[in-house]
Amino acid sequence: MIQPSTLKFLTGLSKNNNKPWFDEHKKEYDLVKTDFEHFVTGMLEKMGGIESELPALKAKDCIFRIYRDVRFSKDKTPYKAHLSAVFSKGGRKHSGAGYYLHLEPGKSFAGGGIWMPEKETLKPMRQEIDYNFEEFKKIIGGKEFKTLFKKPEGEQLKTVPQGYNTDNPAIEYLKMKSIIVEHQISDKELSSTSLQAKCLHVFTVMKPLVDFINRSLD
Repeated sequence: MIQPSTLKFLTGLSKNNNKPWFDEHKKEYDLVKTDFEHFVTGMLEKMGGIESELPALKAKDCIFRIYRDVRFSKDKTPYKAHLSAVFSKGGRKHSGAGYYLHLEPGKSFAGGGIWMPEKETLKPMRQEIDYNFEEFKKIIGGKEFKTLFKKPEGEQLKTVPQGYNTDNPAIEYLKMKSIIVEHQISDKELSSTSLQAKCLHVFTVMKPLVDFINRSLD
């Protein structure tokens, strides 16, 4: 579970996203950081059953910094108003598909997939979808998958990718620059003792999609 005080801090940060407020509440943030690290550590242990390499990782390998890089952004707010972590064999440095947890009051979700990969990654991923589209459709069309997720989403190219035709049955997915699925988590569920079990279930259901994408990159 996530402590209610963690959500309270994030709510306050979203309304006061500035350094003076953050500095004033630094001790609270330290408790928030510890709370999230504890949860992520527990998830890494539990996820060993679906991804054997994960228990060897540390929470710090998976958790994203709360400090924003504002150098090239029009949004100059210095902090993220959420906590997030990725669960994959390389932690944050993994370039393939993985599992993702996003904590933000009223906007939390568990999900994953692959987000804005390099061209060198996109090409084999598209080939995998094209060559094995029936398998891909079976994964995203599974009863349990459709119960938890909408269909995969992601920013799309405005034109057809090179080497493919508009009449390709997989063209909707071949045009995608990211393939992401999400399952919303309520604030009440975040503070429940069953949160880890819920996240583990979501990640287990989406594992075939993660495996499908990563298979193309091996």
